Amino acid sequence: MIWTLAIFAALALAGYAALQIAIARNGPAVLDTVDRITSRAANIERMETVRFGEHPAQKLVVLRQQGLAPDAMQPVVVFQHGGSWKNGDPEDYSFIGRSFAPHGFVAVVTGYRLGEDGKFPAMLEDGAAALAWIRTNIAALGGNPDHIVLMGHSAGAYNVGMLALDQRWLERENVPFGSVRGVVGLAGPYDFYPFDSESTQATFGEFDDPDATQPVNFSHADAPPFLLVHGEQDTTVRARNSHALLAHLKSTGVSAQLLTFSEMDHTAPLLRLASPWRRDGEMHEAIRQFIANPQTSVPVQGKMR
Repeated sequence: MIWTLAIFAALALAGYAALQIAIARNGPAVLDTVDRITSRAANIERMETVRFGEHPAQKLVVLRQQGLAPDAMQPVVVFQHGGSWKNGDPEDYSFIGRSFAPHGFVAVVTGYRLGEDGKFPAMLEDGAAALAWIRTNIAALGGNPDHIVLMGHSAGAYNVGMLALDQRWLERENVPFGSVRGVVGLAGPYDFYPFDSESTQATFGEFDDPDATQPVNFSHADAPPFLLVHGEQDTTVRARNSHALLAHLKSTGVSAQLLTFSEMDHTAPLLRLASPWRRDGEMHEAIRQFIANPQTSVPVQGKMR
């Protein structure tokens, strides 16, 4: 019996490790498939893909509860994917909708230009344009245009952090700054100059003012609350990025929290948003509470700073 349990445990660990490798390579589609098979969110509908610009990457997907009334006015969570600013497709992230829509939120996954077309500040221009579409149209889909929480993983966390801190991007699209009620950053890079990786050099290296690309340089008292999540085992984007942003936010009086998890690597926060891993609940519950009311503190067993 003991040997049988040991074998099953070893297989489970091997399967988990293999899945993490797949996610690191281009796992969102794989993760989305696993979530679709194992989750019980059968009443969640994915709306037709919306184009908010002429470029193929300028698209978004809305996911919500089926039959949601136009006057439901549910909080809106807007998610941007990672991928080193060179990979990713919002249509592979429907698990974000299945993760949050059952809890009374409208979820929107937004894309942005990548690679050569996506050099700074293209990703921020696209993020602001997507928010302009959301502000204009989300009420008809059951969402509250004045209660938008931005969330992103890795490069996506950078994008949403900058959108919430550097007001010029939303101003250019006539998006009221106050409509962004909060920001959730998962394993995000916020303080990475000088550019010392292939992806950061390709995306930011040609911009003539490197300091203007760094979220840590844009903290101000009018910024919305932040919930930062980082794994201490993250060797792709070091946790010092979140610690640095937390310090800058607090120095200007912004409400900010950092949840660190000793066992998490770079992909783990994304994994915890999908079934079956979100069932352990700790991180997911903290994010749900924050989306519902960003002004309140988030009780969680992970280390909070």
